[in-house]
Amino acid sequence: MKKKSLQRVAFIMKLYPGQEEEYQRRHDAIWPELVQLLQETGVSDYSIFLDEETSTLFATYKLAPDHTTGTLPQQAIMKKWWAYMQDIMETHPDHSPISKPLPEVFHMD
Repeated sequence: MKKKSLQRVAFIMKLYPGQEEEYQRRHDAIWPELVQLLQETGVSDYSIFLDEETSTLFATYKLAPDHTTGTLPQQAIMKKWWAYMQDIMETHPDHSPISKPLPEVFHMD
């Protein structure tokens, strides 16, 4: 039986101009309970990169085959994090980040 592999996910988000240092500061002190929740829902190998010229964030992570990330928007700690971040980045009315998924066009192991 073939083992299911992790799914790679990539997307972009946008910071408000001048908020790059604050975004870094907040992520340097990311809440342990948020990290735990992400791990419990199947997220791993999560990285966020910054294009300093455009304030665009590029994020990538891996999802376990049995992930439950669809439950994240209902989780209190996720809602609290989104509210905490909404003043420095583009967000929806519920404070979730506006993100644009990126299709994978090439991969090399």
